[in-house]
Amino acid sequence: MRFKGVVFDLDGTLVNSLEDIADSMNKVLREYGFPTHDLGEYKVFVGRGMRNLVLMALPEDARDEARIAMCRDSLLAEYGGNYVNKTRPYEGITDLLDGLEERGMEAAVFSNKVDHLTKKIVAVLFPGRRFSAVVGAGAGMPEKPDPKGVLSIGRQLGIDPDRLIYVGDSDVDMETAGNAGMFAAGALWGFRTEEELISHGAECLLRHPLDLLRIIDGENGT
Repeated sequence: MRFKGVVFDLDGTLVNSLEDIADSMNKVLREYGFPTHDLGEYKVFVGRGMRNLVLMALPEDARDEARIAMCRDSLLAEYGGNYVNKTRPYEGITDLLDGLEERGMEAAVFSNKVDHLTKKIVAVLFPGRRFSAVVGAGAGMPEKPDPKGVLSIGRQLGIDPDRLIYVGDSDVDMETAGNAGMFAAGALWGFRTEEELISHGAECLLRHPLDLLRIIDGENGT
């Protein structure tokens, strides 16, 4: 059996969180008198952690460290109370997780979202679901595309990197998988484009979550 586990990105992969992120960031921007952004722009802003989200959302002439830190703190406070207003699992994700469990495969989450919010979102939106590990930024691990976090999860699971699939929807996710020596699966239902995923190392593209089970079954000879 080639694959023994799957590590998932969170935003744009397991859950569609874009509206809650955009609403929270736009509220912070309005409070400080800065222009807001539409939902499509946030698809590009997310994926590299909250500091980068704030950096991208601020006007170029307001990107000094003091304002970035101030807006990041405000975003954490705002988003911390609104992280599941509109955020929901993507269609087919629950069935995918059930399928992994039926096959005896480990499932974990590694996100560039701050650790406590990553854990809260998974706990609220996947109640009773057992993930072998749920890790976010600031948990003693560098952000993606540094592979240390996913490699640490692999060690925790007792699974070698080449037996793990990393599923994500962005360039950062595909780079993370490549840097870790894991199989890179690109989620086309997320925030970024097919071209971006391919150009950054996607080894397969998933048009629906259940496509992953077909790949696993084929690679594992079942």
